[in-house]
Amino acid sequence: MKCAVVIFALAVVVLQSEAKTFTRCELVQQLRSHGFPEDKLRDWVCLVEHESSRSTNKIGKVNKNGSRDYGLFQINDKYWCSNTSTPGKDCNVTCSDLLTDDITKAATCAKKVFKRHGFNAWYGWKNNCKSNLPDISSC
Repeated sequence: MKCAVVIFALAVVVLQSEAKTFTRCELVQQLRSHGFPEDKLRDWVCLVEHESSRSTNKIGKVNKNGSRDYGLFQINDKYWCSNTSTPGKDCNVTCSDLLTDDITKAATCAKKVFKRHGFNAWYGWKNNCKSNLPDISSC
């Protein structure tokens, strides 16, 4: 178990050094390329801006239940990603998979979270985006 934790910690350090922070329009382009619906793009952009500041390597502080949130969409490790080197939990990914510049796995997982819980799964959206969505018309 200690070996798995050390490997995970090293992977996180390596991945953090390769982080990407998207501009708003780069994020819109990425979301479109991963099939996010056009009518919800402003919600997704707002969510990402408030959860991770558009950074792929964001790891959230430890939550009250001991879990953490990972990546662009701040996906929680209690239910959605595995903190080992073996993919698992509901998205069948490792948490380190959610920290890469290629957001394919993170986008797929975020859509799964949304399908089950809607935007209310994310406090960043609930607290900031219900009535105040960003302008993406120039993107």
